[in-house]
Amino acid sequence: MGFDGNGFAWDELTITRGIVQSFMDDFLDSIDLDAAVVGAGPSGLTAARLLAGEGHRVAVFERNLHIGGGIWGGGMLFPRIVIEEEAAPLMEEVGIKLREWENGTVIADAVESATKMTAAAIDAGARIMVGIEAEDVVVDDDNRVRGVVINWGAVPAAGLHVDPLAVHAKIVLDGTGHPCELSRLVEMRVPGACIDSDFDCIPGEASMNAAAGESSLVENTREIYPGLIVTGMAASAVTKSYRMGAIFGGMLMSGQRAAEVASGILADMS
Repeated sequence: MGFDGNGFAWDELTITRGIVQSFMDDFLDSIDLDAAVVGAGPSGLTAARLLAGEGHRVAVFERNLHIGGGIWGGGMLFPRIVIEEEAAPLMEEVGIKLREWENGTVIADAVESATKMTAAAIDAGARIMVGIEAEDVVVDDDNRVRGVVINWGAVPAAGLHVDPLAVHAKIVLDGTGHPCELSRLVEMRVPGACIDSDFDCIPGEASMNAAAGESSLVENTREIYPGLIVTGMAASAVTKSYRMGAIFGGMLMSGQRAAEVASGILADMS
């Protein structure tokens, strides 16, 4: 094609081909993974960054068209979050600026936190797929979780019946937040599943007690069913731990712990 009167050598088809072809190339490269992370909140983004940085094939599936989970709203729409000093290195290593506060805490800008954590995960090699919902898990003949079942997030929102596609992964991380959706799906739908909890069923999180919730979150981040790790608020909901509000250090350290657990499992499988 020659140049038109405006000096352009491209047209609408160039745009369409570029979008569809480049996305499909990346999508097809993301259907056989080492780790599938469901939910692009702070714990999921941290886990994805650390796992990808170790050389693992990682993709994050987020049903919304935005990333960051609960970080964006800060506390009651004030776009600031509180971080414990022991979790500060996880923010500083991705370039987030911190302001010293009191009682061993620091303050971070919510928008800067979400965007820099996301950029750092991508730079480490993780793929982040927005607008894609994990609606189920894939299990093998031994009922081990071996991937996720995905669909466009707009499909259930529109009430459409559209069959999904599947992604295989050696390990799946449930970073779906308060609803802990993947864990509930496994408990409800996988024959003989028994979630590793002190309760007969997933109880949901307890009321707010920020200090107690933060102190227990890393311990509660673990493989709760073969092939399925809970991280972030999903780990609190599975164990009926306290909610924490707009303090996010535990979320970051939970993501770090989830990456450590996943890395160990992957090493055993290799």
